[in-house]
Amino acid sequence: MSGTSFFSSPPLYTTSTNTKYSHSPSPDRLKFLIDKSKNIRQLLQIHAFLIRNGLESDPVLSFRLQQSYSSLGHLQHSVTVFKRTHSPTVFSYTAIIHNHVINDLYEQAYVLYIQMLTQNIEPNAFTFSSMLKTCPLESGKALHCQALKLGYESDTYVRTALVDVYARGSDIVSARKLFDTMPERSLVSLTTMITGYAKNGHVQKARELFDGMEDRDVVCWNAMIDGYGQHGRPSETLVLFRQMLLSKVKPNEVTVVAALSACAQMGVLESGRWIHAYVKSNRIQVNKHVGTAFIDMYSKSGSLEDARMVFDQMRDKDVITWNSMIVGYAMHGFSLEALQLFNEMCKLGLQPTDITFIGILSACANAGLVSEGWTYFQLMEKYLIEPKIEHYGCMVNLLGRAGQLEKAYEFVKTMKIDSDPILWGTLLTACRIHGDVRLAEKIMEFLVEQDLATSGTYVLLSNIYAAAGDWDGVAKVRALMKRSGVDKEPGCSSIEVNNKVHEFLAGDMKHPKSKEIYIMLEEMNKWLEAHGYLPQTEIVLHNLGEVEKQQALAVHSERLAIAYGLISTQAGTTIKIVKNLRVCPDCHAVTKLISKITGRKIIVRDRNRFHHFIDGSCSCVRIVPSASDTTNLWKMQQLVEHCLLHIYAAKQHIFQCTRLQNMEETSVSRNQKVT
Repeated sequence: MSGTSFFSSPPLYTTSTNTKYSHSPSPDRLKFLIDKSKNIRQLLQIHAFLIRNGLESDPVLSFRLQQSYSSLGHLQHSVTVFKRTHSPTVFSYTAIIHNHVINDLYEQAYVLYIQMLTQNIEPNAFTFSSMLKTCPLESGKALHCQALKLGYESDTYVRTALVDVYARGSDIVSARKLFDTMPERSLVSLTTMITGYAKNGHVQKARELFDGMEDRDVVCWNAMIDGYGQHGRPSETLVLFRQMLLSKVKPNEVTVVAALSACAQMGVLESGRWIHAYVKSNRIQVNKHVGTAFIDMYSKSGSLEDARMVFDQMRDKDVITWNSMIVGYAMHGFSLEALQLFNEMCKLGLQPTDITFIGILSACANAGLVSEGWTYFQLMEKYLIEPKIEHYGCMVNLLGRAGQLEKAYEFVKTMKIDSDPILWGTLLTACRIHGDVRLAEKIMEFLVEQDLATSGTYVLLSNIYAAAGDWDGVAKVRALMKRSGVDKEPGCSSIEVNNKVHEFLAGDMKHPKSKEIYIMLEEMNKWLEAHGYLPQTEIVLHNLGEVEKQQALAVHSERLAIAYGLISTQAGTTIKIVKNLRVCPDCHAVTKLISKITGRKIIVRDRNRFHHFIDGSCSCVRIVPSASDTTNLWKMQQLVEHCLLHIYAAKQHIFQCTRLQNMEETSVSRNQKVT
């Protein structure tokens, strides 16, 4: 808009040779122009007009200017207007306090609040509700006392803000007392209490309140849906999301992000794709938050191709978006792509974060790039990023996979921060891979002394003893677990078929199709035997006979899930499995053979990473390069992997074409019969 367009057609004032302005625009017209300003240039022009005509001190116009400057992201201009106000009122103070609060400048807002009190200006209900929005619990208690003294505690807005303050401070009992004694409950106050319960882990109490509501808006649904997702209950998240759609409440971007996060947790690709289709058909805006959630969901659900497609289609990408794609490549074992993406991101001038380096160090660990891993670890200092436990864990994994166990052990002992059981578990896993019983015992002794031992670390040590045939050691570990009250987490594998998730435990007989599953298991065992498969019975943790050990391995949860996938999906389609623990070495070998025998791609997401089984090979099997020829061997590994993926893609294309051709032939045949 041009500089004169504000004051033309019809003119706001007319000029003469005797007076500068014979008619000024009315206050209402000026208020309208201030409120409708779409950019800072327009607002500055109006502000200049007010100054020239001595209208800057008008309290209403000054108030409107403050609000408009703040809404356009120019808080400093808003502060300048406030400072030039001769006799600020409670409304002026409340406006400038609110503007600071919404910009996360609580300390400055608190200073302004104290300044207001020193000028004997009494706060009103809106002042209190603004101040309470983001204040910490102790400050909130002081404000609560003052609101009570001035008679504002029973105001619906103030009381709702107080409920929020106590809930955010984890004093959920006080929050509920304030909520229960509210003279009148609004939809906002109910949603605030539900959010407070959900964020503090009281999901069931949140649900009870939610179910008792007559009217719910999208914000209320989001609070409950996100509450389930934040506390490890993704299946309830998706069930509630579907109920929301049935209730005719249209989801927004926040809802979609929560639902996609639940899909990512469960690894349910079909459900994620359905949500993607829903977003497209209902024209929900795919902003950078939604786009990043899609990338995360597709990556964690086994479809790296879809994740990259979403990434490439996004115009507005921030560092979080880049991180999601880098971490996605790393967890799938596509290390070259992860490092290339990191270089592209840096060239664009984006600053890497701690999450970026977790992805990069994981990529190095998966590819066995020890020297490169050290280089990236030291590069963090350049970006002023202090290594966290996750970065140290990646380095321990890198060194452990490369067989440098003593170096990894010393690395952990000399860390700047305290270690945790997950870190030691990573090192124990390396000890199991390389059969280092001595170091494993040394680590376990330290963990027991420091009370850091968990079910996972006990099981790893037990695995190491079992692999070495030391059954006395296995018995000793089991006795330790019993004394410590530690239970082994049962292995569980799941597979999604037709938008329904099927879960299996080892030896599970509860599935409705158990008979068919075990018939397929027998068939699989025949295939494996014909291809020279030898069970790795040394990993069985019980001192059983050889036949009993083989029987125990044959009914592991991942095998049951694969068997169900084979009988429930069309030939040639990909089978995707999610496991809560690491895939055992024997099941890993079996899955490679099954992928070769059936011509199927099998994707397994375990606790640590993704495994892409294609034609008898797995993406996690890496050449550990020597220092002299790191780059060439690594690139060769990546090239082989890409070739396997292209071969699989070609097979899939042929399968789809054949299927379509058969469908066309069937249709023609039916038409001929009808004729």
